[in-house]
Amino acid sequence: MKPLEVRPLEGVGAEILGADVSSMTVGEWNQIEAAFAAFGLIVFRDQILTESEHLDFARRWGPIDTHPPEPKRGVWHNEGSYLGEPPLGAIEVARELPADGETIIFANTYEAFDTLSTTTQKALEALRAVHSSTTHGATNNAEADEHQHPIVIHHPVSGRKTLYVNPTFTTSVEDMDERVGLALLNQLYDHCQQPEFTTAIEWEMGMVILSDSRATLRFSPITNASSGISRVTVAGARLLPAIAPAKKDPTLTQRAGATLAGGILTAAMTGIAEVIDPERVQHEIEIVSEAPEPDDLPEFDFGELPPLD
Repeated sequence: MKPLEVRPLEGVGAEILGADVSSMTVGEWNQIEAAFAAFGLIVFRDQILTESEHLDFARRWGPIDTHPPEPKRGVWHNEGSYLGEPPLGAIEVARELPADGETIIFANTYEAFDTLSTTTQKALEALRAVHSSTTHGATNNAEADEHQHPIVIHHPVSGRKTLYVNPTFTTSVEDMDERVGLALLNQLYDHCQQPEFTTAIEWEMGMVILSDSRATLRFSPITNASSGISRVTVAGARLLPAIAPAKKDPTLTQRAGATLAGGILTAAMTGIAEVIDPERVQHEIEIVSEAPEPDDLPEFDFGELPPLD
């Protein structure tokens, strides 16, 4: 089996070259599946997908979400995090682009968690946050949705720990003083949005982006609103806390073939300058936090997390 070429992107994700997602061998599918678990974001170029082929590719990942959350622009978010079983992620295809282009940004919540101190990680693993649809109006349901999820979850396939909070739908930390909880959440948002964890991608005709809502945050600028991006959302499942680790897939590395080493893809980071421009995250795109911010929030110190019971 000849491995596909996998090029990690700076910040988050990877580009896969040599794949035709409308017609894959079993070996190619296994490599793509393993890369998705490892990176949480996969970019394909020059794909020609009919609507039927788009749906077929999405169904490989799980059941189609027949009532997907409405896409949000101008804010960082995990889509549908206010649901009891949030979406796994989305498969998007560029069929038409506006004259001035289209950009989408992702943040790596795997690495955002990994770079926290051990003390902070342990403290966060014991906390849960409230996610509500009321922060941005009603959803597809007649009634507002609100659910609690662990702040740190175990990814159900990779087994890695990842942060699961976002400034659009996360409203509070369960059993924590409101002001202290908001201060903690705001610092986590700032931590996740640092340039070293983010990737800005310029859409191109025929580009396909596969994103994992459990391993990434996403941001689509309001100014780039386009109806030419076709999107299918894949249904998810209940999120498991980090303190009760999910079972890892023991065949993940084997199925990745020669592209994996110790569970992490090792392809060289070359030839991706045209895809990534990390500086745009800082200088050209205004990042908006929609989290409520009462006056005079305390300065939250990760080294002084509330004592655990």
